[in-house]
Amino acid sequence: MTLYKKIFVGAFLLFIFGIGLFNVVASDRAFSERENRPLAQMPDFYSGKFTQRFETYISDQFVWKDSWVQLKAMAERALLKKENNGVFFGKDGFLIEPFEKPRDQFNKNIEYVNRFVTSAEGIQSYVLLAPTAIGLYEDKLPLFGQTSSERDAYEVAEGELTSALEVIGVYDALQSHRDEQIYFKTDHHWTMRGAYLAYKETAKTMGIKPYEKDDFRIETVSEDFYGTLHSKANTIGIEPDKIEVYLPKFQTTQTVTYEDGRQSDSLYVWDYLEKKDKYSLFLDGNHALVNIKTGVKNGRKLAVIKDSYAHAFIPFLANHFEEIHVLDLRYYHSDVLVYLNDQKISEVLFLYNVANFTKDPNVIWLSQSTRK
Repeated sequence: MTLYKKIFVGAFLLFIFGIGLFNVVASDRAFSERENRPLAQMPDFYSGKFTQRFETYISDQFVWKDSWVQLKAMAERALLKKENNGVFFGKDGFLIEPFEKPRDQFNKNIEYVNRFVTSAEGIQSYVLLAPTAIGLYEDKLPLFGQTSSERDAYEVAEGELTSALEVIGVYDALQSHRDEQIYFKTDHHWTMRGAYLAYKETAKTMGIKPYEKDDFRIETVSEDFYGTLHSKANTIGIEPDKIEVYLPKFQTTQTVTYEDGRQSDSLYVWDYLEKKDKYSLFLDGNHALVNIKTGVKNGRKLAVIKDSYAHAFIPFLANHFEEIHVLDLRYYHSDVLVYLNDQKISEVLFLYNVANFTKDPNVIWLSQSTRK
């Protein structure tokens, strides 16, 4: 073996064993700011599925993981690939996820909602299935980028949901404003501007008089937001989003109570603007149960069963209801109907984005309320 080859093999072995050593001595991280999620910790050897959990732990805690992932993304872009980790590098700076063709879970979720509404006697039920960016910006996909039709899935749901539900359609209202910043380019949520358009349509169905845009002070509170799609694609060279909030010019009061007993007099948690997860500015992110009591004295109590698209939307509804109870079935696993009856809630809004509604397995928790 030539000296050159020996040096190469030695350097390679040093690199491999060095990485292994660093993995052993490095401290475990609890949370990834870049991925905005908790990281797996060392599993108990005697726990079930140890091998599977250990593999997840090694993957999450691999030393310098963020840098390796970033390097991979740079290589993908250098090779002119159109996507990374299922996120397309779209036109005009859009990072965009294709819509997956619905499977069995979609039909199950429609059935769970229908059964719940049938069981919820005396409760007025509404459903708002919000499009994601792919529903309005299919033309932003790169050349040969493929997606199923989100609009078709919405129309299937609209046709199969029980007539006891009032369906709130927002596609056309959003479509007519698609040239505005109604969706983030680096995140999977709509912006508060998009949520406002949906609120105007919701008001027609719910029998409330919506506030006009001039009734709000629209403030840009961040100009450096990189969202979930940016974290997933691990790309570079993308302009950050800005975050706007609609603050009422009129007098309002709220008392927000979280499931752990914490209380706040604001629908916003401004500290998140200094963190990676800036979208959690709205309602402190995801919680099993949030109770909002307002200064509105009309006796109307609303439950919102939702995913995170509701977070930028609820501040508008808070101007019209005396109480809003926010339930997230990813974390709330008690009997929903019992809760609604105990709280004397007479209206319920199901608010999900279309893509999530087609595949979220947690909607099954509605069936807790329909068992005899």
